[in-house]
Amino acid sequence: MSYDSESPSQSPAPGRRRLRGNLVIVTAALVPTALAGWLVWQAMGGSGGQDDKPPQVLPLPSGPAVTPSGNARPPTVTVTATPSPSASASTQSARPTGPLAGRVVVIDPGHNPSNFKHAAEINRQVDIGTNKKECDTTGTDTEGGYTEAAFTLDVSHRIRALLEKLGATVTYTQDNDRPFGPCVDERAAIGNRAKADAVVSVHADGAGEGNHGFHVILPALVNAGKANTAPIVAPSRELGVRIAGKFVHATGMPPSNYVGDGTGLDVRKDLGGLNLSTVPKVFIECGNMRDSGDAALLTSADWRQKAAQGIADGISSFLQK
Repeated sequence: MSYDSESPSQSPAPGRRRLRGNLVIVTAALVPTALAGWLVWQAMGGSGGQDDKPPQVLPLPSGPAVTPSGNARPPTVTVTATPSPSASASTQSARPTGPLAGRVVVIDPGHNPSNFKHAAEINRQVDIGTNKKECDTTGTDTEGGYTEAAFTLDVSHRIRALLEKLGATVTYTQDNDRPFGPCVDERAAIGNRAKADAVVSVHADGAGEGNHGFHVILPALVNAGKANTAPIVAPSRELGVRIAGKFVHATGMPPSNYVGDGTGLDVRKDLGGLNLSTVPKVFIECGNMRDSGDAALLTSADWRQKAAQGIADGISSFLQK
């Protein structure tokens, strides 16, 4: 939200042939294979891709060798199976495959559901380069009490599922797994340490009724104190522009009518999460929680899936450029 510290808020049984006399023919052969993969990507359709179900991996046969009737015993046959590099999903984790394999994305769910219990901690001032601001804030909510923190986590979970289907490695800055925060400077540091290819901070705004639409916040050129955004301004803008275009296509949400002059883009230098980032990063305000029309969308699970699709499509487009 805009007035916040970090928001503009998963053999046949071996055939047996009859034996005559003492002749025994023992046939044993099995080559295990395991196939896994998914690769369906649609650039502008907003589908986000769909993975194919891997075929079942047949186990090696076990149990004692079959001995035919009669006095003669068959010769002992030893079969040694050499496992393939991807022998079995139960013994070896499949490596990600897909168009985003090897790419790292950090999703930053704005605010923490428990921030309101830790006023002193989140009000602590931290250095954001240009000045000092609060560690974090509670975020906003709808008139009906649906919180921004709940919204951002839900959308972030949906984004991760979509990106992981494309092979990306996705991490969060927080997943309601800590009592508060992290602070805005630590949020930036998490993306930096991960050497992320892209970082997106998910928010919803808290402007007044009548202000509606989404906007993407881009880092301004800042070189002060601990902040130097010069290396990330251009790639962050490209990331933001792609997300904005895909978001409109997936959700039908128009660009903000109160920020960005109808472009859906806003440039700011007062956000520590952007100022302190050394990797491409943007914020997205998915809508205005205090506007009744936007709130009706933000509280809809179906619409939140569309929002996640738009954001994931924008990230994927940026990483495959």
